[in-house]
Amino acid sequence: MNQAAEFASTVLPPQAGAVHPLVEQLVTRHGGSWVDLASIDAWQAGPGDRVLFFGGDPVRFPECLDVAVVLPELRRHAGRALAIGVARPEAEDALARRFGSQRWPALVFLRDGEYVTTISGMLDWDVYLAQLERALAMPASRVPGIGIPLVAAGAASTSSCH
Repeated sequence: MNQAAEFASTVLPPQAGAVHPLVEQLVTRHGGSWVDLASIDAWQAGPGDRVLFFGGDPVRFPECLDVAVVLPELRRHAGRALAIGVARPEAEDALARRFGSQRWPALVFLRDGEYVTTISGMLDWDVYLAQLERALAMPASRVPGIGIPLVAAGAASTSSCH
């Protein structure tokens, strides 16, 4: 069994009816992988370019279904392998925080285990293609909002700005 097939077999799909069929097709028809908190490290560590789809609730974010349909077309236009991960509904909030994503739907781009960028919302096709090209050309970067320590108001500080 190859590594991708072995990984895919360890992450069970969400319960029937819990995911809209257009989102589920990213896995069943387009070779994507379900990703949750237990599997994110292994999935993210995979080689090459990867995109993690955050759809959210289709009732609250109806454009997530549009993005689910467009994502395989974007992969086809990428001109290179682009692994698709689909955040399991129960893990979306925690995974989104991990990558600094604050808007649904979102496509989080990763390369060789490192964060690259996020494209949020549904965009016009030409804009999507331009954003995709930009994402695939970008070097890895710092996850937004990560790395700046926060201190509670009134907490004692061991260092000073002066």
